[in-house]
Amino acid sequence: MGRLKLQSGIKAIEEEPEDCESANSPQFAIGCMINSEIGAVLAVMRRNVRWGGRYMSGDDQLEHSLIQSLKALRRQIFSWQHQWHSMNPTVYLQPFLDVIRSDETGAPITGVALSSVYKILTLDVLDLNTVNVEDAMHLVVDAVTSCRFEVTDPASEEVVLMKILQVLLACLKSKASVMLSNQHVCTIVNTCFRVVHQAGTKGELLQRIARHTMHELVRCIFSHLQDVDNTECSLVTRGSSIKQDVGGMDNNYSLGTKSLENGNGTSEYDGQPSSVSFSSNAAGGLVTAVMDENILASGNGKDAISYDMQLMTEPYGVPCMVEIFHFLCSLLNVVEHMGMGPRSNTIAFDEDVPLFALGLINSAIELGGPSIRRHPRLLSLVQDELFRNLMQFGLSMSPLILSMVCSVVLSLYHHLRSELKLQLEAFFSCVILRLAQGRYGASYQQQEVAMEALVDFCRQKAFMVEMYANLDCDITCSNVFEDLANLLSKSAFPVNCPLSAMHILALDGLIAVIQGMAERISNGSVSLEHGPVTLEEYTPFWMVKCDNYSDPDHWVPFVRRRKYIKRRLMIGADHFNRDPKKGLEFLQGTHLLPDKLDPQSVACFFRYTAGLDKNLVGDFLGNHDEFCVQVLHEFAGTFDFQDMNLDTALRLFLETFRLPGESQKIQRVLEAFSERYYEQSPQILANKDAALLLSYSLIMLNTDQHNVQVKKKMTEEDFIRNNRHINGGNDLPREFLSELYHAICKNEIRTTPEQGSGFPEMTPSRWIDLMHKSNKTAPFIVSDSRAHLDRDMFAIMSGPTIAAISVVFDHAELEDVYQTCIDGFLAVAKISACHHLEDVLDDLVVSLCKFTTLVTPSSGEEPVLAFGDNTKARMATVTVFTIANRYGDFIRAGWRNILDCILKLHKLGLLPARVASDAADDSEISSEPGHGKPLTNSLSSAHMAPMGTPRRSSGLMGRFSQLLSLDTEEPRLQPTEQQLAAHQRTLQTIQKCHIDSIFTESKFLQADSLLQLARALIWAAGRPQKGNSSPEDEDTAVFCLELLIAITLNNRDRIGLLWQGVYEHISNIVQSTVMPCALVEKAVFGLLRICQRLLPYKENLADELLRSLQLVLKLDARVADAYCEQITQEVSRLVKANATHIRSQMGWRTITSLLSITARHPEASEAGFDALLFIMSEGAYLMPANYVLCVDAARQFAESRVGQADRSVRALDLMAGSVACLARWAQEAKEAMGEAEAVKTCQDIGEMWLRLVQGLRKVCLDQREEVRNHALLSLQMCLTGVDGVHLPHGLWLQCFDLVIFTVLDDLLEIAQGHSQKDYRNMEGTLVLALKLLSKVFLQLLHELLQLTTFCKLWLGVLSRMEKYLKVKVRGKRSEKLQELVPELLKNTLLVMKTKGVLVQRTALGGDSLWELTWLHVNNIAPSLQSGVFPDQESMQSLPNQGETGESLVSNGNNSAPNEQ
Repeated sequence: MGRLKLQSGIKAIEEEPEDCESANSPQFAIGCMINSEIGAVLAVMRRNVRWGGRYMSGDDQLEHSLIQSLKALRRQIFSWQHQWHSMNPTVYLQPFLDVIRSDETGAPITGVALSSVYKILTLDVLDLNTVNVEDAMHLVVDAVTSCRFEVTDPASEEVVLMKILQVLLACLKSKASVMLSNQHVCTIVNTCFRVVHQAGTKGELLQRIARHTMHELVRCIFSHLQDVDNTECSLVTRGSSIKQDVGGMDNNYSLGTKSLENGNGTSEYDGQPSSVSFSSNAAGGLVTAVMDENILASGNGKDAISYDMQLMTEPYGVPCMVEIFHFLCSLLNVVEHMGMGPRSNTIAFDEDVPLFALGLINSAIELGGPSIRRHPRLLSLVQDELFRNLMQFGLSMSPLILSMVCSVVLSLYHHLRSELKLQLEAFFSCVILRLAQGRYGASYQQQEVAMEALVDFCRQKAFMVEMYANLDCDITCSNVFEDLANLLSKSAFPVNCPLSAMHILALDGLIAVIQGMAERISNGSVSLEHGPVTLEEYTPFWMVKCDNYSDPDHWVPFVRRRKYIKRRLMIGADHFNRDPKKGLEFLQGTHLLPDKLDPQSVACFFRYTAGLDKNLVGDFLGNHDEFCVQVLHEFAGTFDFQDMNLDTALRLFLETFRLPGESQKIQRVLEAFSERYYEQSPQILANKDAALLLSYSLIMLNTDQHNVQVKKKMTEEDFIRNNRHINGGNDLPREFLSELYHAICKNEIRTTPEQGSGFPEMTPSRWIDLMHKSNKTAPFIVSDSRAHLDRDMFAIMSGPTIAAISVVFDHAELEDVYQTCIDGFLAVAKISACHHLEDVLDDLVVSLCKFTTLVTPSSGEEPVLAFGDNTKARMATVTVFTIANRYGDFIRAGWRNILDCILKLHKLGLLPARVASDAADDSEISSEPGHGKPLTNSLSSAHMAPMGTPRRSSGLMGRFSQLLSLDTEEPRLQPTEQQLAAHQRTLQTIQKCHIDSIFTESKFLQADSLLQLARALIWAAGRPQKGNSSPEDEDTAVFCLELLIAITLNNRDRIGLLWQGVYEHISNIVQSTVMPCALVEKAVFGLLRICQRLLPYKENLADELLRSLQLVLKLDARVADAYCEQITQEVSRLVKANATHIRSQMGWRTITSLLSITARHPEASEAGFDALLFIMSEGAYLMPANYVLCVDAARQFAESRVGQADRSVRALDLMAGSVACLARWAQEAKEAMGEAEAVKTCQDIGEMWLRLVQGLRKVCLDQREEVRNHALLSLQMCLTGVDGVHLPHGLWLQCFDLVIFTVLDDLLEIAQGHSQKDYRNMEGTLVLALKLLSKVFLQLLHELLQLTTFCKLWLGVLSRMEKYLKVKVRGKRSEKLQELVPELLKNTLLVMKTKGVLVQRTALGGDSLWELTWLHVNNIAPSLQSGVFPDQESMQSLPNQGETGESLVSNGNNSAPNEQ
């Protein structure tokens, strides 16, 4: 029969879906459905003898009322014409509900009736528009929760219980559920929990279903919380019986043990069918919870939060939720009597109930969420009772419970953290930090669960910021952020053990925190830089609050200041612990205490500063000194003992310092305590003396009970007797004293509190204190997504973090762990860069470079293959260069390590060819072919031979094939597939590094970083040594120099920053090199290229740049000779490109020196002359600053016998042509300047001209006839073609003395003293020289006459003519000269006569010129006097003769060119 019942139950369940589908059918279908349900119930009833017999026997007895009502409903059902919504649901529900309520029906009948009700509830018939729906819902709940039935067998009973759960859940899920009252919802939950409890002795399926239903109920109820208006207050005011203040609930639950009556609880199966009934408890009462064998009732009586009946009958809302939540919290109270210390780790009861309760609480919080804070009663439960229980269970030995507790706290953090500041601090300090460290006897599983929970918190982006802002920056709270960060970095460190899951877990947490910071940088507000905090003077700061905790502009500076103060206080505490007096003086010096100490500030220092030595504080407070007594009373005044038990208050007070040993000190301390306690919590005490005596009595009891040396312990009676008549002469209530006695016996008051920074355990007295503090603590700061405090936080954790990530990276063997570490490194780099923490970035770079294996390569295996096979090294290498490229601005010392890696790659031949290129156009760089060696500007030719060349293994493939050949004589082996793959991986890695962009993009680097990069390159290149460096060292030095030149060229706008270092480096190379080599070549041509490229842009540096080229002049002769041609080509190029940018004499001196040197170099002279030609042709780039220098250089080319004589002639033409420039400048000066300036300029121009003609004079003595003669003609041109230049008269005298006479004398000497072989055809040269003398003298006669020494000059001319007449060339006199001298002399005399220079004067002494002239002339040609001055017979003919003379002179002038 039991089996059949079960089948019918199953059948009913199976039918549900089909019937549910009829919900949308027309009215008739609903009628049919209800009809079929009536039929199903009746059918089952008929199978029972009791109902079936009575119905079938045809005697006169009436049918049972249950059957009658069902039949009556059946008769009506098809006759109803109205819509179902307008029908009163009670009519068609009542018959079924009667069956459910009846205790005469058996389990199968009740089960079918419940199925029918469930089916009706799941139709859309019952909703808010249905008539009288509220009563109907209440009827259903009342009937189902007081369901009675006879138990015949266990299976059918389970079916009924399951269906009860089904119907109750359907009630809460239906659309009409909002009509249920608070009372009914409580009853539903109560009933459901009782089924859960009963299911403990039943089948597994029922247990699971009951628990699931309970979860669903809680979810349904609390999801409704967000829709409930905050009407609790208005409801409460109606109820007269609710007197309690929301904040002051009494949450001490008495745990009594009762046995439930059989009819009210479990059924006993003793063969007799027993009746099971569920009767609802009193209003608002919730359930009895059963654990183990005991049945513990969470008090429903005086301790429960009671609402009046009127409130409980309102539509359900906050009141029922408070009841339910309170009940769920009370399920966790079962271990309260076991205390909260570490001893509670030995909780030895079934973890089932707490887990179940925690799961329900978590559901409630997940769905109630932030709405809880709108309802003070609910919030108060969460803040106090729930959190207190969570703290207890957090230390449970069961990892399952701990895990669940952590989930609940995470939910609470997410939704309600702003209301749970101190609770969260306590949870992390007393639970997570204690367990995760593995101390205090925590198992590995507990440790792991605690660490997992912590990592979950770390993954909440704002978590660490909020911990830091709210707790670390609060003087009265512990440094939770710092402790958690330290815990994570320590836990990630594998110390003498392999890497475990725990290490990786801690690393995940660390990296989550770091990545959170990195993400916040992207959200802006990093610019909100704060300067360092300083304290100028003391201001009371202990209880200061911020003006606005929601505006970062207010709270960020506020919390930074608080953190600064907190740090200084810690230092102060350290000083105090060593010497209290000096400690207080130190704090005064740092403005943390006033200059004149006041009791309140010292009391606050003792009360709120962590890390103080509690013995010293106790001694200070117990001191009889008046100031110390004042401090003691102020200290007591900082405690809040409101509504606190005396023993709790005393515990709190004595936790903050060590009670001194002397009785007088104890007396003073307890007096201060009693005064404060009586002031706040008088309760039943008559006066403060009563408080003092009782406190003393408690201390004595404590010593008596807990001191091992006391053998005879005080009894309760002794204690009560000792405290007679202390309350103002009266006795204190016996219960009061008894309670105190037991509290002290159970739990010692520790008069020697623990020292140090261990994580405290949460005691009941501490919890009460925490609840008091939480009312006064500063509001919780909710962080936005910007990086307000990240710099400060990162500064605290960066060192340990880099160390931890590095150690894990070092020990790791899995690629996903590598990747996690790399993500961490990149995040650290980003934060360091954005917050300008250069030291941190350098540390990171140093750390990473070690992992590239490039700095310290492994010995043995071939490096390229080893690198290709080493994933870790490749990842580290890519990361190093990613950081260098992204965050190079903030690298300082780290550049040296990065360069070490680059140099190693260079030595292995793994660098791309253009690493050292300078991002210039190729056309600018390419050197002209066919002129010696091409200049290498990139590594393409200097270091990276193409793949086919046999050069040292610098090309990648060359390197590879070389390393695979076993010996040079043996045939080369084909590389294996693994080797090829490794090689390929190496190539791809180097490609990803983008090493070249470090240098090509260096123009974007910040100045400091750029300077450090340049210094690192110079450092890496090493000091050049004379002649004994190895090829490898030289290769490195060349490469570094190339890179240095590349960054110099890329940073032409900042050349001033780099120039000094670059110049000194090149200078060292040039001056220490004695033989041609690649390094000096690179140095010299690099210098030339820098000058070439930078001159157009840096006029202010032009002199500096050009002066640097003097280094080329300092080259060792062998080196200079080797590179002379290329140097000259470069200088030539430099001049052609930048002639207009070279302005100073110094600059030109350097250029012309370099060009002059080439005049005598066979290969280089052509390019040198080409450059000079460019400057001097038509005076293109001549200027006063370079005139003399260029003329001098041209002279050197004219004198040089390297090359054809033709070039010397061209050089002379350049010199002669430059006179035009002098004339032009003189004209410009005349037009543009004032008279005085013009005179000065003319003097300067005269000097230049004199240097020009002196230069030509030297060339006139050249051995080569062609050059010599051309030089004389050029000199003549320069002497006669200076009409435009108004030369001072004195200059002409110098010119005759230094140039004209000297050249004539020198030529004469050469003609007489040297053989014809050396100087060919000197005769022609002498003729030209004499003509030059005559012509210049006559042309300048007018100017020369102005000279006082004209006579001397004229005699000099005559004496030269006389010498030339007598000269012997090749041993005999020259016919040409014999003819020319008299003719020229005659011509000269005639002109002088005509000009009136040569006249016989009658005055005394006036005939000296006349006489001296004829004295000399007669030595040359005696007949000339009569020829020029015939007898003075006819003075009339003189004018004609004058004309003749003039014509002679003119002829002479005109003929001179012809003779040339």
